Amino acid sequence: MRNLAVVSSLAVLLVQQSRGEMSSGSPGAADRAETIAALCRIADPVLNTLAHGNLSESLPKGSQKRQVYAPLEAFGRTMAGIAPWLELGPDESEEGRLRARYISLARECIRNAVDPESPDHMTFSTEGQPLVDAAFLSLSLLRAPHQLWDDLDPKVRENLIAALKKTRGTRLPENNWHCFAGVIEATIWKFTGECDFTPIKNAVSLHQNWYLGDGVYGDGPRFHWDYYNSYVIHPMLLEIASVCRDKGNPLGELYPVFLGRTQRHAQELERLISPEATFPVMGRSSTYRFGAFQDLSLMALQHQLPENLKPGGVRSALTSVIRRVLAQPGTFDQGGWLRPGAVGFQPGLMESYISPGSPYLCTVGMIQLGLPANDPFWTDPPSSWTQKRIWAGDPEVPIDHSFDEKQTSIK
Repeated sequence: MRNLAVVSSLAVLLVQQSRGEMSSGSPGAADRAETIAALCRIADPVLNTLAHGNLSESLPKGSQKRQVYAPLEAFGRTMAGIAPWLELGPDESEEGRLRARYISLARECIRNAVDPESPDHMTFSTEGQPLVDAAFLSLSLLRAPHQLWDDLDPKVRENLIAALKKTRGTRLPENNWHCFAGVIEATIWKFTGECDFTPIKNAVSLHQNWYLGDGVYGDGPRFHWDYYNSYVIHPMLLEIASVCRDKGNPLGELYPVFLGRTQRHAQELERLISPEATFPVMGRSSTYRFGAFQDLSLMALQHQLPENLKPGGVRSALTSVIRRVLAQPGTFDQGGWLRPGAVGFQPGLMESYISPGSPYLCTVGMIQLGLPANDPFWTDPPSSWTQKRIWAGDPEVPIDHSFDEKQTSIK
């Protein structure tokens, strides 16, 4: 198994190769390679140590109260972000060989995380936080079923499903946590054919009641100005509805409704990116950094960007945000682990529930890597995003409209 330094060097090589490709008609090659290198830099410490069975020992220590949850946080969140890229599978390109290494690491990580005899066996049964990160791990399985499920050893599958089931019975506050329970059961349903349907039904029905309009849900009955619509609510409702649709359940008929709302929220997120590639740091969990843009990345991944958002512009915006955030000194410690903060190391932005594993949710802002290198998202010419166009005085910037709920999607 290659160590962290070797895998990271492959990522650097991708960047170097892409710079050469830029002259051969692939405008987004450098953006793609830079994003892959960033993803590798973030994921390496988590996946390499867990694959070797020493994540719990190696992960930086936070508060004693949160330490038991931190390994599953780091693992589940990293997997939710890296899964779409892994689902592309291996090939003979340099990127494909790098991806093959990470696929192997990810499968070994799953085995260690759910093996009761492993030194890195993770806590799923304690009520509370494990539900959250079991849901992000579930999200990774839904995003990469071929690479993260199909080739798992039957015993690993058995242990994985048993681990997910241990989160059942967690008392749920009246907020986005219903999405966590719902997406776990949707995952169990997809891969085993059975589930407890009540959490799925509750996640959908409650969020239907909490929808406020114009692509935004309340986090429970009240509105919170933060990024939880993108961190959790839109992506998980879409996955739940997708499984229901595949299973022929009537709740699947809501998929177009959830899609339209997600598209509108993606528009809103894109407009929050300033000409300088900064964005407002608002509300809870700002240490998740560019994970705030998961909805925008997801609509790009699913080829569902609204027509007024061009792939080249969205690519330029997301790449610029990732570059801006990760360039800040203090973002990583000397061991390469992410440190808490929105821009660099900012412990004052930590809520009491933030552990050393929490910031790895930033990886869900990189799921656009699940699009192959020859997709228009990567091959279209770079262009300015909305706020960059507005503040440059572009006279042809289109007017922004609120989302009409009578529409099922934004064209």
